[in-house]
Amino acid sequence: MAIQHYNIRITGKVQGVGFRFSSMEAAYRIGVVGFVRNLNADQVYIEAEGSEAVIQRFMDWCRKGPLGSRVEKVEANEGAIQNFTSFDILPR
Repeated sequence: MAIQHYNIRITGKVQGVGFRFSSMEAAYRIGVVGFVRNLNADQVYIEAEGSEAVIQRFMDWCRKGPLGSRVEKVEANEGAIQNFTSFDILPR
């Protein structure tokens, strides 16, 4: 099972709606490791690692987000494996 790493930038109404905490819960439930942090007023940045199937499930979640959010755009690019061991919420 090959591990993949994605850098994900999510734009829309993603701050003030529990997006970071909800993404951490989704990551734990799905089996993704990495981190999430706020960028500017309408963006969240996530680095996620897992198998291809796990990453796809997490990306599906990212396209919807939690209740109260409005995801307008999801940009994802493959990156170098960082060997994360958990999924954390980081400060800006």
